[in-house]
Amino acid sequence: MIVEYIRYKIVKDRQTAFIEAYQNAYEQLAASPYCLGYEMSHCEEDPENFILRIEWTSTEEHLNGFRKSALFGPFLNHVRPFFNDILEMNHYEVLAAKTISRT
Repeated sequence: MIVEYIRYKIVKDRQTAFIEAYQNAYEQLAASPYCLGYEMSHCEEDPENFILRIEWTSTEEHLNGFRKSALFGPFLNHVRPFFNDILEMNHYEVLAAKTISRT
């Protein structure tokens, strides 16, 4: 699994539209066999900052599978208005992950 992190800086008056764009784009992500899940986070200390975390089967399958599939066009149409707000968009290999259970 590879995790793509996309950091955005979205001004307050565009935040609702931004969140809705990814809610609408979820259909294409969910339909892709290469997407394992996604998470959107909103920064408490700097409310203009958002991080989108997308889990992909691999970088190769994201770039040459999803991005070359019929799903990518509709996905891109939803999120394209926010491309100029991207601060970072990179793929990361997960080296360690632990869940701490507090029962």
